[in-house]
Amino acid sequence: MAAQIIFIIILAAAVYLFAKNAGRVRRNILLGKPEDRSDQLAKRFMVMLKVAFGQSKMGKRPLAAVMHFFIYVGFIIINLEVLEIMIDGVFGSHRIFAAPLGSLYGLLIGGFEILAILVLVACLVFLARRNVIRLKRFTGVEMTTWPRSDANYILITEIILMTAFLTMNAADHKLQLLHYGHYIETGKFPISRLLSPLLPEGPATLVITERVCWWLHIAGILSFLNYLPYSKHFHILLAFPNTYYSKLQPKGEFDNMPVVTNEVKAMLDPSFMPENIPASRFGAKDVTDLTWKNLMDAYTCTECGRCTSVCPANITGKLLSPRKIMMDTRDRITEVGNNIDKFGKDHTDNKSLLDDYISREELWACTTCNACTEACPVNIDPLNIITQMRRYITMEEAQAPASLNNAFSNIENNGAPWKYSSAERLQWLDE
Repeated sequence: MAAQIIFIIILAAAVYLFAKNAGRVRRNILLGKPEDRSDQLAKRFMVMLKVAFGQSKMGKRPLAAVMHFFIYVGFIIINLEVLEIMIDGVFGSHRIFAAPLGSLYGLLIGGFEILAILVLVACLVFLARRNVIRLKRFTGVEMTTWPRSDANYILITEIILMTAFLTMNAADHKLQLLHYGHYIETGKFPISRLLSPLLPEGPATLVITERVCWWLHIAGILSFLNYLPYSKHFHILLAFPNTYYSKLQPKGEFDNMPVVTNEVKAMLDPSFMPENIPASRFGAKDVTDLTWKNLMDAYTCTECGRCTSVCPANITGKLLSPRKIMMDTRDRITEVGNNIDKFGKDHTDNKSLLDDYISREELWACTTCNACTEACPVNIDPLNIITQMRRYITMEEAQAPASLNNAFSNIENNGAPWKYSSAERLQWLDE
């Protein structure tokens, strides 16, 4: 009974803390401007099935795709076993599903164990890629100590959890063979039985080993759950809504600003009655000028670096890194949220995403080629943030680069970006 009470207290505390921290992230996302992404529900659902559930965009890098698939499937399916652990913890039972499922239970445990060993292998491969091979994709000015450590912490945690799971089953299996206490025979253990020779023979020691690994496994999962809101691995949960709310229009299509559209229509048609649209900033200077979808993108970013690795500006040595754009956006909105918690919603820290986090040189290095949005495995759109910030620089500050100002002037005077008038455009044919 004491163990049950302790377990219930730990479980309740873990769920409460996760709900509180996840609620804070949700609040931060909703600090963004409203945007309607409720159209074409069937199409959105299919995008989510294909990209988030089906991992369709991972296949461009086959090794990473296979290893990630092991971890992804293992994470989903092995957590079905966590349901049994939680029920056992609350009611003081042991393998409560064994009796009702019969022989199927043994097959399920065997499948869980095979997945567990595949997850272990995948995590070891990913650790080696990051820390031994040191792939260039995992480096960059934005990949400071914390982002690098964050990835390692998760991989090491997964290894510990899978090891605890297999060791728990190995001890359980030996106790079943001894017909000890409530350890009823529940089927075969294809992986953990190989670990049995490494465990002690005494029943008392085996019980301690099984219980320690049981507690380590469930405590580790609950700790991992509460680590997610502070980690890039929050994408485990956010990838699904983020892909559902993906942009369905062509990737390079710009969104018109209603305020500007009103002005243009009024200029072209004096009888036009403009809509009553609240005045707002042109473009984005800070994170609260972005939409909630931009901020969800930031919290969904996995920091995998696929966007930056295909960015032509980054490849040619320019400052721009689409991954840094997303990480900076997430860091800034988290800072804004923390300020609200400490000082209230009207607090101003005299900082902004532009200049304090993202430099103008980074923004103007972008070629708007959409390589980053195409490469992202969870449909994040760094380009949208970049173009909104460039809109602010151009329309609010009138500080576009000289080459763009020349193009603007030519469009105004000549109807084209070049310095030649329309009457002179075909003179080259005379030669």
